[in-house]
Amino acid sequence: MAKADGKIFSFEGEDHIQPELMETFPFDSPNQYIMTETDEFSAVCPFSGLPDLAYVKIEYFPTGGKCIELKSLKYYFISFRNVGIFQEGATKRIYNDLKNVLDTEKIRITTIYNTRGGFDTTCMEGTLD
Repeated sequence: MAKADGKIFSFEGEDHIQPELMETFPFDSPNQYIMTETDEFSAVCPFSGLPDLAYVKIEYFPTGGKCIELKSLKYYFISFRNVGIFQEGATKRIYNDLKNVLDTEKIRITTIYNTRGGFDTTCMEGTLD
């Protein structure tokens, strides 16, 4: 919950993020680089209660023999929509959830958030090495 000018903004906790929505399909090409991106990610700043909007870039090698199914990834991202989570925490959470579902160590998540208060924020988690 955040307060601004005497108003209270409520939002959900991280337990409302739903990684179980993500589905994969078998893919046997562990050396293929895969990148998917969207500019439709949103969550809520737990400090101000205002929306945080971001471009998300997912890069991985399917060393676990799986690819992410994109419609299910979209539903997973939608589960962040009313969750209060800091930008850095959202990046780490996406990284951990995708790393687990894809069963790969070769994954990198980059988030580039819309300017907030004159500050630009880019977060990166993981490695492709």
